[in-house]
Amino acid sequence: MPKLALSMIVRDCSGTIKACLDSVKGVAQEIVVADTGSVDQTPEIAARCGARVVHVPWEDDFASARNQALAEVHADWVLSLDADERLDRESASLIPALLEANAIGGYLLTLRNYVRSLEDRIWDRTAVPNQSTLSELEPFPAYVEHENVRLFRRDERIRFVGRVHESVGPSIEKCKLGLGRAPVVIHHLGLGVDREARARKNIFYRELGLQKIAEMPDNPQAYLELGLLELDNFGNIPQALEYFERACQLNGKLGVAWFFAGLAHFKLGEHRASLRCMKAAQKQGHLTAFVAETIGDAHYNLGEFPQSVRAYRQAAESSRDPLLVESKLGLAIVRTGGVDAGLAKIREVVERQPHLPELHDRLILSLVWLGRPAEAAAAAEEKLKSVRVPRPEDFIRAATLWANVIEWKRAAALLHVGCLVYPSHEMLKQVLTEVLEQLAKEVQVTAPN
Repeated sequence: MPKLALSMIVRDCSGTIKACLDSVKGVAQEIVVADTGSVDQTPEIAARCGARVVHVPWEDDFASARNQALAEVHADWVLSLDADERLDRESASLIPALLEANAIGGYLLTLRNYVRSLEDRIWDRTAVPNQSTLSELEPFPAYVEHENVRLFRRDERIRFVGRVHESVGPSIEKCKLGLGRAPVVIHHLGLGVDREARARKNIFYRELGLQKIAEMPDNPQAYLELGLLELDNFGNIPQALEYFERACQLNGKLGVAWFFAGLAHFKLGEHRASLRCMKAAQKQGHLTAFVAETIGDAHYNLGEFPQSVRAYRQAAESSRDPLLVESKLGLAIVRTGGVDAGLAKIREVVERQPHLPELHDRLILSLVWLGRPAEAAAAAEEKLKSVRVPRPEDFIRAATLWANVIEWKRAAALLHVGCLVYPSHEMLKQVLTEVLEQLAKEVQVTAPN
């Protein structure tokens, strides 16, 4: 029977590596952990978990480090994981049968990236609600899936390529060894790290990305990757657009590059240009729900509500989890004059997933736009009761909406709760003070002489 090795590169991940290594128990017969310079207890923890720890110099090149780790593997097949990832317990049992395939050089596995909001995305993949009951996954309301080659044959021709966003996929395709797709899931928890850690990582990835395009000036993928970093992590939209447009110039058939060029135009408020790029993406076969949704958003912002309704319907039909799109569809239907149908659509979506804050927001927005402040206030208060972690802004908005209909007591009650939840939030305290002043005036006016 073919043997499997886990191959990893690590650095200062003492808080996560044990859980990662525990997830491959009974599946991997060999574990090779290449440490690139940890100053914490990572190497010792890995060794206690049964790993063979090797030390490799860090050269600002992920592919080089991973290839040095590969050189230490003796098993027939390799599973590649990062320390903040876990092999799914159920799908792990599928791996032994996959190793028996003779015509396959590697497999695309599903990476489930856990995120903090249903509106988060990775590349052009949108988030879906997280229904997992595993305790370590419960803090995440959603996840985004994508595929990557993480299980592959040990072969000297199969090596990682790319200083950053490295992959063995190109070398497998180059050798024509065959690339399959397997129903194996890897859980990635790394996107939930604190902002400071993510900021440091993004700066580092930007430096490597610039080196990558210097080394590969004609590689459209390298420009696409760097553009995404500027767009998603630095908010540098004009620079991101330049990178996307360069990727389109290098490969006009790269539909995903046209999509992100369109998304950059959209974020710059250039909705007509966005629509042109989205049509180009679709022409190149990039027919995702996210493309249709962004087309709907562009038409909506241009006041072209019937066109936005058509686009949102298309997006909902092709989306894996259409809740957010359906809430946008309801909002667009309201703007076309179908008030009852639009509100019914939004309310239906809220009832299906009441813990998702974005769905409540669309209902509140619709009711405000329709001039129904009392209903909007009630909807805002319902959001506070339904979502897992209401924000300070949610308490303030609900209180403000009740204040707009002169319901000072109700507004004050909500703000009192908000201040108990967020005792250090100055804006909550300030708004509460203002509401209490108005409440006192109301009492004075209504008090008997």
